Amino acid sequence: MTSTPATPPPHGPRHPGDNGPASRRRTFRHIYPLRVLGMGLGGLLVASVLHQHQTLPDYWMLAVFSFLVWPHLAYLHARHSANPFRAEIYNLLIDSAMVGLWVPLMHFNLLPSVVLAAVTTYDKFSTGIKRLWLYSLPGMLGMGALATLLLRPEPRLESSLLVVIFTLPVIIVHTMAVSVASYRLIRTVARQNRELEAMRRTDAQTGLAARSHWQEQASDSLERYHARHEPACLLMIDIDHFKPINDLHGHTVGDEVIRAVGQVIRDCVRAHDHAGRYGGDEFAVVCGNARAPEAQAIAERIRDRIAALRLRELPELHLTSSIGLAETMRSQLSLRDWINDADAALYRAKHQGRNQVAGPAVAPPPAPQPA
Repeated sequence: MTSTPATPPPHGPRHPGDNGPASRRRTFRHIYPLRVLGMGLGGLLVASVLHQHQTLPDYWMLAVFSFLVWPHLAYLHARHSANPFRAEIYNLLIDSAMVGLWVPLMHFNLLPSVVLAAVTTYDKFSTGIKRLWLYSLPGMLGMGALATLLLRPEPRLESSLLVVIFTLPVIIVHTMAVSVASYRLIRTVARQNRELEAMRRTDAQTGLAARSHWQEQASDSLERYHARHEPACLLMIDIDHFKPINDLHGHTVGDEVIRAVGQVIRDCVRAHDHAGRYGGDEFAVVCGNARAPEAQAIAERIRDRIAALRLRELPELHLTSSIGLAETMRSQLSLRDWINDADAALYRAKHQGRNQVAGPAVAPPPAPQPA
């Protein structure tokens, strides 16, 4: 009857950690207004049943305590507990026990008894706490059985129109609360999925595209070349003498070099190009819809900017890069072929003295024009 929001599952209500996450410690604050609303509506429903059976004068004090006083006591219990999350679990179990008590007091009136028991049990599912609904059943059934043995109420299953009217708000409000909670959960999951997808596509150290993502873009560019003869170029970029930088200055400086070079590459490429991390100190750029001369200009811009780069902590360190360029060719049947051509050009740049851009050993023939 509290329409509780989903919360992270603990190890179980019997063994929750004493120092849970902050979100768990605030659970009782989220449940409090829902408990006040749910218990208030449930109290009106129970009062309508007692009025139908003319037993309201006998149980009005118990009803006031159960539906008006208890929600505030539960809040204070959790708030002042050393472990608020664990205390709130016990509060939820007491909620179920109270419903079990009121079922025989309502003479097992069918409609309100089923609605209150179902709503209360469903609330235990919606918390996300493992097996809480199962732990709540003994209290609900046990309290109902005890009240039945002590009071021996005569079953009166029929419901008056007044009872039906007061049952509707419980059903409607609970359904709306669950729907809102589900909507928020779906939105949260969707946002987290977007964030995970962004993380999957991005190299955390440089902010460039991760290897899997830029390779997907490269494969698409190669397919467009073979299908529509749309040219593209692939740049493979390697920081010259990076291993001695790591060995001499340490990996912290090496990481800073990687980040700084990644920033240079990101600033130099065009908006529709795809720059990414290949691995280690090697980067790749997919220049879409570009011939070799245009890609050469981009590569030279990157090379010049890296050569002019200075680290704030180590301004005397001079960086250079070698860049290999490969334009799409009909002989490149797979992405591996295209990468191999760019790698071969990169090694030529290194063997020719580094700090330069090298293209293919043989200029690619012009792409066939569509008929």
